[in-house]
Amino acid sequence: MKRIFCVLAAAALLLSGCGASEAFVSFFAMDTVMKIKAYGSGGQAAAEQVQDTVQELESLLSRTQEGSEVSAINDQAGQDVTVSDVTGQLIAAACDYSQRTSGAFDITIAPVSSAWGFTSESYQVPGQQALAQLLQRVGSDQISASPETDAGDYLVRIGAHQAIDLGGIAKGYASDRAESIFRAAGIDSGLVYLGGNVYAHGGKTDGSAWVVAVQDPNHTEDYAALISVQDSYAVTSGGYQRYFEENGKTYHHILDPKTGCPADNGLLSVTVVADANGADLGTQPGNGTMCDALSTALFVMGEEQALDFWRSSGLDFELVLVTDDGRVVITEGLADQYQEVEGTDYSYEVVR
Repeated sequence: MKRIFCVLAAAALLLSGCGASEAFVSFFAMDTVMKIKAYGSGGQAAAEQVQDTVQELESLLSRTQEGSEVSAINDQAGQDVTVSDVTGQLIAAACDYSQRTSGAFDITIAPVSSAWGFTSESYQVPGQQALAQLLQRVGSDQISASPETDAGDYLVRIGAHQAIDLGGIAKGYASDRAESIFRAAGIDSGLVYLGGNVYAHGGKTDGSAWVVAVQDPNHTEDYAALISVQDSYAVTSGGYQRYFEENGKTYHHILDPKTGCPADNGLLSVTVVADANGADLGTQPGNGTMCDALSTALFVMGEEQALDFWRSSGLDFELVLVTDDGRVVITEGLADQYQEVEGTDYSYEVVR
């Protein structure tokens, strides 16, 4: 399951500057600490509803939680499994992003991730022969997810030797649901921090934008850039977030589905920013889901392919890329929203 710690370098940057009555909940779910803030009438009820929704989603989508729908799919690999529309729609969305990214994002990487020990934290470097065998199980083209005739249910089938893990997309989907809850409750200002997947609802109560700090992958107590956002999602993936060392070499958790090995392409982190959808989502995945999936996929692709994808995909998002040669690359849609950080060794460039 992907852990994302880097979107917020300091919670104070996001949470300061609000003078109205504040509702707040903090809880642990999806393997990370989550924080919900909402301002104004109905804020506490909305924040608690987000918490309840996240915990409900975890009970459906967790790969490791016994009785979850994802566990049932994995336990019955090669067979049709009836699941809720939530699980079915999210799996269908994951398959769509796998196709769009030519397999750079793939939820069937699960057995390979387990072989590296990233699921259990019993880390090891698998042998080439073992990796080659496991890679035969990888491929979202082996998944089918379609609605049943009965209202609300989906039929899902994965390959007979496959397993899926929605950890790279579930928190993004949870932020989509939080957006829908906040809008339905009439919340004007709020912040949803789901272990680093951030949804900024409106601006701060003083009318200013929220400020998201992109962590410096080389010095994780510092920032590489600051981004002003409102009514937006921001999700970061980076190799420094979960890793281990063996025989003097570092191995991180973002695996290339083509090689089964940690992606090694000159990027230290990828931040994807997109506007909130603005429509009633219901259970449909939205731009929070997109940001979550793309942050992983574009990290796997590397700088050149990531920027080509940004230019040509037809999807509406912006990027902040931190490279291993000391650059922070910002796409033009964020040109007026980012701030350079004084005292860093990074150079900054806006691309079009």
